[in-house]
Amino acid sequence: MARLIIGILIGIVLGGALTYFFIVGTPQANKRPGQPVKAPDTSGVPPGTAQVVIRQDLLNTALTAIFHDLKPPTFPLGSGSESCANTITILPQGSGVQTSVQFENNRLNAPLAFTGSYNSIAGCLPFSGWAQSNLELRYDQNTQSVFGILNVETINLDNVNPFLSGIITPLVQTTINTRVNPIKLVDGRQLAIDLPITASNGDLKAGINDVRAEVKDNALNLFVIYNFDAASQPPAIGQQ
Repeated sequence: MARLIIGILIGIVLGGALTYFFIVGTPQANKRPGQPVKAPDTSGVPPGTAQVVIRQDLLNTALTAIFHDLKPPTFPLGSGSESCANTITILPQGSGVQTSVQFENNRLNAPLAFTGSYNSIAGCLPFSGWAQSNLELRYDQNTQSVFGILNVETINLDNVNPFLSGIITPLVQTTINTRVNPIKLVDGRQLAIDLPITASNGDLKAGINDVRAEVKDNALNLFVIYNFDAASQPPAIGQQ
């Protein structure tokens, strides 16, 4: 059972790591792997289910460490110059908002404070504001992994006239979405079970069959449903 426990712990760490990639991300296409993760059945979770709990405080503590110990996450908006960086930078707080993860009303919300500059034909345009976003969970059966998709719902700019807001808003929204998504939260290979049962001369194996999720008590609860399979080992030479 040691490997099972280690696997679940790795899953928790990977879940906590979503905070880093949630903000820093890597440049890649805005894909939506798998299918949306459903809520648990009203009849309860089936046998062979492991529960992984990721608390809101854990992720916000990780965010604090990122902003304190690393450079603020910065994404390019296009080609910059010496006089205009043409980037957007996520801030720990600004515009009256603190960048954080919030688990409430069965949603995973994430307000993001930011600042930046846009290298336009009219010159360098500085801007600041905050974005309201949410995280959609998706399960991919092919890789037996859980992914998160960050969806920026609204952009709120500070003291920007409506004409420039119409240019900067979709640029900021698209940049954040495409630079971060998709985010692998739980890798099925880390949670797979492969236990040698020496006394029974066989192996106990289990892969992830499905994942359900719910937000409750300021925590994300992932229910990992396993499909177990046991197989005997061939007898060793000389024991046949």
